[in-house]
Amino acid sequence: MSLPLLVLAQGDMIQSPPPLLATELAATLLQGAITTGLAALCAHLYVRYRRPWFGWFAVAWSVYVARLLCILSFLLTGERVWLYWHQVTTGWTALVLLWSAIVFLRQPKARPAYLALALFPALWSYVAIYELDHFLWAALPAVLFLSGATLWTGWVFWRHHRIASSTGARLLAISFFLWGLHHLDYPFLRAQGAWTPWGYYLDISFELLVGFGLVLLVLDDLGRGVRALSALSGDLQRRDRTTDPLDALLSRPLALPGVRGTAMYLFDADGADDAAAADVLDGVLTAWREDEPADASLADPTPVASAPATRGRFVRGAGSCASWDNARPDKAVLDALTRMRISRRPQVVAAEGRQPFIAALPVGTGTRLVGALVMAGDVRNPFTALDDDFLLTLGQQVGAALEQSALDRQLATRTKALEQLSARMVRQHEDERRRLSRELHDETAQVFSAVKMQLEALRPLLADGASPRLDRLLSLVDTGIASIRQVTSDLRPSLLDDLGLRPALHSLVTDFTERSGIRATFDAPAGFPPLHPDADLALFRALQEALSNVVRHAQASQVDVLVTVDGQGLVLWVRDDGKGFPIGRNGRIRDAEHRMGLTGMRERIFAIGGDVVIANRSKGAEVRISAPRVAVDLSTTLSTTPTP
Repeated sequence: MSLPLLVLAQGDMIQSPPPLLATELAATLLQGAITTGLAALCAHLYVRYRRPWFGWFAVAWSVYVARLLCILSFLLTGERVWLYWHQVTTGWTALVLLWSAIVFLRQPKARPAYLALALFPALWSYVAIYELDHFLWAALPAVLFLSGATLWTGWVFWRHHRIASSTGARLLAISFFLWGLHHLDYPFLRAQGAWTPWGYYLDISFELLVGFGLVLLVLDDLGRGVRALSALSGDLQRRDRTTDPLDALLSRPLALPGVRGTAMYLFDADGADDAAAADVLDGVLTAWREDEPADASLADPTPVASAPATRGRFVRGAGSCASWDNARPDKAVLDALTRMRISRRPQVVAAEGRQPFIAALPVGTGTRLVGALVMAGDVRNPFTALDDDFLLTLGQQVGAALEQSALDRQLATRTKALEQLSARMVRQHEDERRRLSRELHDETAQVFSAVKMQLEALRPLLADGASPRLDRLLSLVDTGIASIRQVTSDLRPSLLDDLGLRPALHSLVTDFTERSGIRATFDAPAGFPPLHPDADLALFRALQEALSNVVRHAQASQVDVLVTVDGQGLVLWVRDDGKGFPIGRNGRIRDAEHRMGLTGMRERIFAIGGDVVIANRSKGAEVRISAPRVAVDLSTTLSTTPTP
């Protein structure tokens, strides 16, 4: 802010010659146009982002335009009153710029000292212009005031740069530092008439640097916001579904400049916006309680806020807010939560202590509000110049992640219940098969054996020629007994109980060859690792189903059954040279998951912690069935081993 005409003595001014006056008028008009553009830019930023510091910047540049109008009026009329108002508006411009920077950095409270600073330009300008007759004494206090306010403005932006590592704030700080130093040369160069019009051009350069710094500040913060949202989305997509998503949700904002701590605050379910939000809250809180230690203090939670609109609790904290778990929010946090709850917009309040600012971001999905993401840090906003829509989007992402987490946990719980139900049904099915096998073996087969014995006893009593008919009856009885034995073996393989898994699998392959006429080979190591108690029957049934599928669908001439053992457990391979599994248009095996045989096979193997993989080979198909190794309790084994 240049001082075009300073007082040399009472009533005496430096009068510019006509050519220089025309140059000064042109420079003033150019600077006025540029300053008006800066005021319009800041006004647009204020309307766009509703940030108060943009409004104050618009006011500052508007005062600067008024100052230039005073310069023009004085140059054209020579009246001293315009010089007075020029000096006053010059000081006010510096003060409003300083105030804009302070509002940008923090939330200042109105104090009487600020009014005293605003009165200084008006009072001293009157003294300098109307009372003093010494140029240096008239100019020096005003120049020091102007330079000090400008340097202070640069220091405010430099402080923000140190906190937030903002390129725009650094440029603003350097611009105001240089501008403040430039003010100090006015009492000397201006007094010699050597600073017209170059002083105007330097001021224009500094104004353009400040304007560019403001735009760069906005772009930096917009880019930082987009990167933060993208990183959070990536974290949520890449996160392990078995872990709590709150860890990723709370750790990601800590990477934002100036953020020192984060905490998740959830409203009580009875205060949620609707039933769906209450369900989400119940799911999240229930899952969180399950993850807490047994001595956690949530058995009988006490509302942490008296106002129903903000009744709830902190469920997790990170960084400097790590100690907020289930804690009562202090006055500043409660104030931010209350404002956020009412306005449904992000709210920032000033606090005391290690965390000067508290920001509360609404967390929800759509129009539903379930809680707040509370951030504590050194800057007024987590995104200093950012649009609230970004903060709302961040809160919606957090809310969607919480809802997805609740759904994931519900799905996992229901899946586990279905797996347990399936395992119980399989176990009951096997128990029923065992019972039927026992009844057929112990009752029906014995009845057939008794019938055969009775028929043999009747042979001496038969007339001549009746023996062939008796032989046919005995043959039918033998067929019935063999059929019962086969059904009994299918229901519950006796070899599996009597000899173990390997002989039972070998017998199954051999019997398959005899029944189907398809060549089959069997290769397995002599010993198997310790497996799940139900693994023997599950593997036997799986091989039984695989061989049955070969007969029904494969049209194969050769089947190879291979058993391998590694550090993970046991793997059973069934390979044939048939036509393979049908392939869909997408190149994948078609409808494999909808076949009842394969579904039953998977259910049995999944129940023991194994896996089933089906695939086509260059010729034929392959089924890979794995069963994991289990640890053996040596103490139990030794205690149950008989002593020789």
